[in-house]
Amino acid sequence: MTVLSNSDNPGQEKRSSHEATTNIEVEDFQPTHFENYGPLAHVNTMESRLPAFAGELQPGLYRTPKLRKFANPAPLGLSGFALTTFVLGCINMGTLDITEPNMVVGVAYAYGGLVQLLAGMWEMAAGNTFGATALSSYGGFWIALGITFTPGFQIMSELQKADNGSTDMFYDSYGLFLMGWFVFTFLLLTCTVKSTAVFFSLFLCVDVALLLLGIGHLHRDAQGKPNPPILTAGGLFALMAAFLAWYSALAER
Repeated sequence: MTVLSNSDNPGQEKRSSHEATTNIEVEDFQPTHFENYGPLAHVNTMESRLPAFAGELQPGLYRTPKLRKFANPAPLGLSGFALTTFVLGCINMGTLDITEPNMVVGVAYAYGGLVQLLAGMWEMAAGNTFGATALSSYGGFWIALGITFTPGFQIMSELQKADNGSTDMFYDSYGLFLMGWFVFTFLLLTCTVKSTAVFFSLFLCVDVALLLLGIGHLHRDAQGKPNPPILTAGGLFALMAAFLAWYSALAER
């Protein structure tokens, strides 16, 4: 009886070689990046232009990864943004007759600023470009807002001194500051058109709030103060944005 070796059976050798190659290909090309950080679900990579995708910031469109190297930073960043926006929204609405923004300074530095900025950096490590850009930018926004209203930086006093004691220059400068962030938020809003309804509504409310607050400081009342009805409307949209951000944070895993 003759025992056939693999060399005596070219067909079997070819199949074995093919199976080995296939096994190597499967092992070598496992989507480890997607396993660690989550796949970009619903993104058609055959298209030349890909829609913006916010990863774990959009739980309705995102498939939770099986394995993680570290925790999801999105809920932390969204919570920091939500609470700080809630406080500022209440102040702009004149809740309990509070009109001065001093209380928001500490929250803006610590939670909305530093913590949200750190969450944005972790989003960058997780490969979520949109989340990193949004959270880091709004973290910088809150830090800048805290600096603006910190007396030690003398921003308000120097602008008043330059305007012969009037607050008009400060209100105009602050209004332009808010309008600049309105433009930036509008650009982010255009990236979320094909996102979930909640995520799109979040950026829409933030954008409208910034627009109204900016207009309220640029177009003042007869006494030269920021327009109260416009500020109240801006505060209302800020409150809606805060609750939408909290909702998105709780929807995360």
